[in-house]
Amino acid sequence: MFLLGNLLLALAQVLGWALTIYTWIIIGRAIISWVNPDPYNPIVRFLYNATEPLLYRVRRALPFVAGSIDFSPLVVLGAIIFLQTFLVRSLVEVGVRLQ
Repeated sequence: MFLLGNLLLALAQVLGWALTIYTWIIIGRAIISWVNPDPYNPIVRFLYNATEPLLYRVRRALPFVAGSIDFSPLVVLGAIIFLQTFLVRSLVEVGVRLQ
């Protein structure tokens, strides 16, 4: 059973890193939205392409709009924090118990 425990620990670590990286991508997207970035810049295009599919779904699901303020990055960051707290920690706990 220690193999399954190690697999779950590795999966939790990779998932934790992926969620952390995506958190920084969301923060970068929010920061560049405060200025008028060049839409042809490769970094801006990467941030837009990496975040827009998820942010668009959240914007569609939000029941309120407060002027020009976009709350979808906050909702996504909240979901990422929940996943890191609940899912990643749960995988670590199960992995430790199976070792």
